[in-house]
Amino acid sequence: MTHNELGEWGEEYATLYLIKQGYTILDRNWFYNKAEIDIVCQKEKGTLVVVEVKTRNSEFFGDPQTFVTPAKIKNIVKVTDEYVVSNDLDVEVRFDIIAILKNEKQEELTHFEDAFYHF
Repeated sequence: MTHNELGEWGEEYATLYLIKQGYTILDRNWFYNKAEIDIVCQKEKGTLVVVEVKTRNSEFFGDPQTFVTPAKIKNIVKVTDEYVVSNDLDVEVRFDIIAILKNEKQEELTHFEDAFYHF
């Protein structure tokens, strides 16, 4: 599986997981100014959940969630602001990370709710 295929598989796997957890998927791969939101979903009315999915095939370089850097967070927040404004939403926003580790030996998904805050 190539890096891109693994990423696409991970986003699909995360989407199915969120649906099973009772989330409604509103958007996937939403772009603004070359930055992207992986998944936009909602569980409770009034709270928009923005999910960054990180899929890796090894923990050799660190846990998948450690790849969500401050620069990446800044981009996610910028795109989310545009998403909320474009869709004229009056909502609280929560940022989650779904970290997936997939290789021949394991398939592990960890959901970090409120993974980071915007400033």
